[in-house]
Amino acid sequence: MDATDLKVFEAVARHGSMNRAAAELNTVQSNVTARVRALELELGILLFQRHARGVKVTPAGRRMLPFSARISKLLNDAKSAARDDGIPSGVLEVGTLETTAALRLPSVLASFTKAYPKVRPVVTTGTTCSLIEDVVECRLEGAFVAGPVDHPDLQQEGLFREELVLVTPRSIRGIEDLSSINELKTIVFRVGCSYRAKLESLLSNVGILVAQPLEFGSIEAILGCVAAGVGITLLPKGVVVQAWRDGQVAVHELEPEFAEVETVFIRRTDGYVSSALSAFLQIVRPATGLHVAVAERPYSAKVVPMPQG
Repeated sequence: MDATDLKVFEAVARHGSMNRAAAELNTVQSNVTARVRALELELGILLFQRHARGVKVTPAGRRMLPFSARISKLLNDAKSAARDDGIPSGVLEVGTLETTAALRLPSVLASFTKAYPKVRPVVTTGTTCSLIEDVVECRLEGAFVAGPVDHPDLQQEGLFREELVLVTPRSIRGIEDLSSINELKTIVFRVGCSYRAKLESLLSNVGILVAQPLEFGSIEAILGCVAAGVGITLLPKGVVVQAWRDGQVAVHELEPEFAEVETVFIRRTDGYVSSALSAFLQIVRPATGLHVAVAERPYSAKVVPMPQG
C-alpha cells in the first residue's frame, strides 16, 4: 500500500464510481480498477461492493477512509511546508457559513487579497455540520462555523459574536401570534445548519408545531419567502437589517438562550498552518470586535417596529 493507492481509493469512495474517479485522476478506468483490486488483495478484504451503477464502500472501506484522508493531507502538508518560505502564496481553501460570508468576510477578503496578492482564496459555503466534516476530512484548511465545537481532531478560535433574531412576515406582531397559524412553515438552510436547529428548539420550547421545513441555499431566497408570507426564519440581525428597513419583514428579538451565537474558526489540531492561513487569520482577528449595527433604528426589547413611511 502506498500513497497513490490511498489516493485512488479515496477518489473511488467519494465518487462511488471507478470511471468518475479515473476522470478526476486523469487516468483510465482500467488503471483505477487494477489499483483497487491490488489493494483489496493486499489487505485480504473487499473495500467496495460492485453494482450496476458503480461501487459502494464496504464497512471495512469506511473504517479505512479517514486514514486515507489523513495520510494524503500529511503528504500535502509536507510539500507545503517544504515550499513555504514565509511569504504567503498559493491557494487557501477555507469554508464559511452563508451568513458569515455575507456579514463578515467581504471586508476581510478585500484587505487580505490587497495585502497578499500571491494568494488565491477559495471560499466554500455550507452548514456547520458539513463544514466540520470537510475540515475533519482535510478537504478544507479551516472554516467559520457556529460554536462551540466539540471534536477531538479540531481546535477552535472564537472570532465573532452574532445576535439571532426571529424574522417573520409583517403581519406577525409577536411569537405568541405563531400558535394561531395553521401549518406554520420555517424557511431554513439544509439539515446541519445550527440556526435551523435553534429555530426548531425555540418553537418546540413554546409548544409550536411546524410543517415540513422549506430549504433554500441563500439568504436572499429565505428572506424573499418570509417577506412573501410563506413562513418564518432565524438569522443574524445584521443580514436582515436592509429587509427590515425596507419594511419587507418584521423582526423579533429573543432571549439570550436563543439569540446569542459565537462564530468560531476551526482547523485540524494536527494540520499544518501555512503562511497564507496564518496571514489570513491575522487579518480576521482585528475585525472580531466589529458588530453590524442597526444605524439610526434601535431595536426595542422584543419586537422591532416596522419603519413608517
